[in-house]
Amino acid sequence: MFGKFMAAYLMGSLMLLAADPVALFNGKDLEGWVFDNIDPKIDAKSVWSVADGVLICKGRPPGLMRTEKEYSNYELTVEWRWAPGGKPGNSGVLIHASTPKQLFVWPKSIEVQLGTGNAGDFWTLGEKLTVTGTEPKGRRWEKKAESSEKPPGEWNTLRIRCQDAKASVWVNGTLMNEATDLSTTKGAICLQCEDKEVHFRKVELTPIE
Repeated sequence: MFGKFMAAYLMGSLMLLAADPVALFNGKDLEGWVFDNIDPKIDAKSVWSVADGVLICKGRPPGLMRTEKEYSNYELTVEWRWAPGGKPGNSGVLIHASTPKQLFVWPKSIEVQLGTGNAGDFWTLGEKLTVTGTEPKGRRWEKKAESSEKPPGEWNTLRIRCQDAKASVWVNGTLMNEATDLSTTKGAICLQCEDKEVHFRKVELTPIE
């Protein structure tokens, strides 16, 4: 199984990227994003902020930040870490997001899990997908490789490649999961606020030819 994933990784590396990377997070402010919290009275800036080029999410209350634009056929790179000195927790990157608050505060989408020890899992939020050789546990499709996450406080790199009805996920260079038959191929990209304080340093998208 792992050999198949490595072969997919090598084949994927041969794909031509159609354009230069686009920084979805500009390192200065929250331009280009909209916000949704479980409590609409809460000011997003009390949950999300930027300091020294780092996007800081306090982790509570539950909610998300969502790109104003929708995307399809791209490679997304996200660098994240748990707050230095803090406890690791749960977060995620939602792809192909559409209808708001499909489940609790989360939009209809596909979640790529960042939760500690589980980075690379897929969770379906009103959408469908298939992972060959695996059956889901409820809405969860578990990753296929051992965790490659770094210790809390250190930066990790998540890479997601979405092409047509397929999505592949790498964590720190290790292919973790690959899904096909996605029920949607386009939507917004969201960062989750769900548990502990989490930081993001890069959110960069490159269109795929």
